[in-house]
Amino acid sequence: MLASLSRYEPQTRGILRIVAGLMFLSHGLVKLVGFPEGAPPGEQPVLSLLWVAGIIELITGSLITIGWFTRLAALIASGEMAVAYWMIHGSKSLYPVVNMGEAAVLYCFLFLYFVTAGPGAWSVDRRR
Repeated sequence: MLASLSRYEPQTRGILRIVAGLMFLSHGLVKLVGFPEGAPPGEQPVLSLLWVAGIIELITGSLITIGWFTRLAALIASGEMAVAYWMIHGSKSLYPVVNMGEAAVLYCFLFLYFVTAGPGAWSVDRRR
């Protein structure tokens, strides 16, 4: 029975891509325009390192959500998360559970998965 679920893999990957993209672009919105209000780290000064990260997150998150240039966007997003982990979280402790870097690690490897696996169902890339 469980083996027959494999036929839904493209749709499940598509759902995972859409949800991950929306979550990632929401991090960019917080940094660029402070939405939603009160979410850390909040709106960042223009051209600061976190503001640039917000631009990357907004653009790549949007592209990943709609599935357009998914592999390239996911590669850039994965790289940003690797840099974020080692610059921000890894300097506090090697262990993600201690340095609060679990999300950065998960995003990094999730996006690396999309680089290799592609966007799945319901993507602009599949329509082209």
